[in-house]
Amino acid sequence: MKARRLLITGAAGFTGAHAVHYFHAAGAEVTAVVRRPPAALIWPEGVKQQVCDLSDRSAVAAMIAEAEPDEVLHLAGRNSVPESWRDPLLYMETNVMATLYLLEALRARPAGRILVAGSRLKYRPGTAAGPPHPYSLSKTLEELVSLAWGTLFKQPVLLAEPCNLIGPGPSTGFCTLVAQHIVRSETAAAGGADADAPQVFRLSSRQALRDFLDVRDAVRAYDYILRSGAEGTVYRIDSGTQRTLGDISVKLLAHAKAPVPMDWGPDVPGQAPDPAGAAEGEAPDEAVENAAALGWKPEISLERSLKEIVDYCRSGREGRLS
Repeated sequence: MKARRLLITGAAGFTGAHAVHYFHAAGAEVTAVVRRPPAALIWPEGVKQQVCDLSDRSAVAAMIAEAEPDEVLHLAGRNSVPESWRDPLLYMETNVMATLYLLEALRARPAGRILVAGSRLKYRPGTAAGPPHPYSLSKTLEELVSLAWGTLFKQPVLLAEPCNLIGPGPSTGFCTLVAQHIVRSETAAAGGADADAPQVFRLSSRQALRDFLDVRDAVRAYDYILRSGAEGTVYRIDSGTQRTLGDISVKLLAHAKAPVPMDWGPDVPGQAPDPAGAAEGEAPDEAVENAAALGWKPEISLERSLKEIVDYCRSGREGRLS
């Protein structure tokens, strides 16, 4: 049987690196797309690396023509709300136009399925409030144009909306930030009186609710969607359980080997978890499916994820997963 040819954009990122390892181990011919080569080799042997600026339409077309993928997992993009305020056009170019260039290039391969990773921070167009920030607008437009392109040009387009992804690896998410603070605190304690004491880590909201899912479970969900998902469908990926940032912090601190300075922020009541598992700030949408409908379910416990995040931060692997 011919191996599936899978092209993964954003391959050097947190989710992308895990996706490259997962699909390569599953026997796929993986092309890892990066904007610039990583400083060190981070791919398993046999993974093809493709350097491409996805905001360059001609470069994207040439990349697709060379790789000839059967499937594309589009994970590349920018996701910083503060940065989106500073440079909103960059977010339109990176999250919207780059996706359109991929879709347009794939028109030459009408059987090639593409899964676009969206965001829970999209908003519902037409509402009085409007988009909360340029990042939200960019991800909303990305979803709209992806679905529309699939309809207009009969392309097999699918979308995924993951919740907050955690796990070992080069993440900039909340859990990794707390874990890095734990490691800095341990290092300072081991260094004695002359070591620099770490700054206090402050929670903006101890009671804020989030749904956390291990990134490796999310990557498996992407596989389910690529294999069995219905074209033109948005699939939610989550654990189904919301937890407060305070609770997550306590669980992480249980792995600390030294005192960790924390400012817990205002202890105000949090909102009740919503029955749909919506993340704070996202727009509810009734027209989506859950990846569980395809037979997928999470396998990695929260406790395992948190422990492995702290262990990874202690390891000093600097971007490598192994």
